[in-house]
Amino acid sequence: MHRRILAPGALAAASLLLAVPASAASRSPGAPGIGDPYYPYYGNGGYDVSHYDLRLQYQPRTDALEGTATISARTTQDLSGFDLDFLLDVSEVRVNGARAAFTASGEHELVVTPKAPLAAGTPITVVVRYSGVPSTKSAYGFTTWHRTPDGAVAADEPEAAWWWFPSNDHPSDKATYDVSVAVPDGTRAISNGTLQSTSSKLGWTRYTWRQNKPQATYLATLALGRFDLTTSTSEGGVPVVNAYSEDLGDDEGAARASLERTGEIVDWLSGYFGPYPFASAGGYVPNTTTGYALETQTRVFYSPKQFANGSNTSVVVHELAHQWYGDDVSLKGWKDIWLNEGFARYAQWLWSEHEGEGTAQELADYVYASHPADDPFWTVAPGDPGPDHQFDTPVYDRGALAVQALRNEIGDDAFFALLKGWPKEHAYGNASVADFQRYAEQVSGTPLAALFDTWLFRPSKPAAPAARAASVAQPAAPGTAVAQPRSWKGIEATNGVHGR
Repeated sequence: MHRRILAPGALAAASLLLAVPASAASRSPGAPGIGDPYYPYYGNGGYDVSHYDLRLQYQPRTDALEGTATISARTTQDLSGFDLDFLLDVSEVRVNGARAAFTASGEHELVVTPKAPLAAGTPITVVVRYSGVPSTKSAYGFTTWHRTPDGAVAADEPEAAWWWFPSNDHPSDKATYDVSVAVPDGTRAISNGTLQSTSSKLGWTRYTWRQNKPQATYLATLALGRFDLTTSTSEGGVPVVNAYSEDLGDDEGAARASLERTGEIVDWLSGYFGPYPFASAGGYVPNTTTGYALETQTRVFYSPKQFANGSNTSVVVHELAHQWYGDDVSLKGWKDIWLNEGFARYAQWLWSEHEGEGTAQELADYVYASHPADDPFWTVAPGDPGPDHQFDTPVYDRGALAVQALRNEIGDDAFFALLKGWPKEHAYGNASVADFQRYAEQVSGTPLAALFDTWLFRPSKPAAPAARAASVAQPAAPGTAVAQPRSWKGIEATNGVHGR
């Protein structure tokens, strides 16, 4: 992902101020948060979701959304009640066919009390009927539902689901999805996975999308508006669906020049990371003023601002690299963000090398030399940056430096075996930085605790590796700029314009 808008710590601090509902002491419900130290009230305890079926209707003119969510899950403890993360107005909840009591609590909690208690290990089907105007809803002072001139977009991190469907909103509870949306004729609905069907009646067109591989809630996306779609298949056999708002203006040409290389880039990344893990690939560019890109699974969200200065294949590489590092293998907790952003940034460095615009080592040397020891850049620890700095530049750039340091330490054979083996080792699951270190040691046969500590956890500039000292340690002559790889400006630009 490329964005930073509101310090996540502000959200965490706000959520810590929430009082546990007064009824909590008198029941045995699932916890109102999954326990992530960065965001204590994100996600919920007591159950595990396997599938979301979302049947929606949306009116672009008014931003009115109506829906029925059918959630398939299994209890993980004895439950008298449980929470869902949600903001819209709920008219009915059923659990295993029976009406359930419900109430809103805190900033984004829908508290459900089934007619009868649920034993641990019970399969449950939860049906939630709801409606509302998502753009009028906020939590912790922000919204992640972005209005456009002809509709809206749901795409953000670390949260986005609350505005359009009830969920267990934490990456550790991944599920499959069916998303079916009716919109007025002439409007399109775009979501993750593959388009299963399109049907029209009475002035409305319904689009049904399926994501058949596990997906984190923040990676679920919905785009509603007037889009032009292109379809193709990569040489490696991956279907590609891209979509462009019909009113992109001057940015359209550069956006198309970038996204239409998706199939080529997916095949190229497969050479490093292994077979593409999903049934389709692609992205969409809505007419939105947001400035970031986000790795929404199989259907990447790109702001037009990513293409304001011309074509930008580097950001496409970054977001597609996330399909392996972040989407296929998702983080266990939000502190593990380096596994997403450090490797996606490193993929951009590999692409630079592929394009003959500076090698990964040259880019690493440039980043290292560009930040003196007293630069605050080095005070952010990518391995556990804290919620206030989770999406700061050092997580990306210092994170990629850590990847290059690992490559230099274990050698190319082990390193590239590691890059390809990691997505296979934890396919469609979750993992932590500690898990990655153990796997890297297993693959390389090399103790790596000191290297990981130095490059990922110490709030100081590491000493230059001896093998590279000659290229980075010599100070430039007075008045001389540090040599910059030709590709660096393009990579730098992918950070985008930050702002929710």
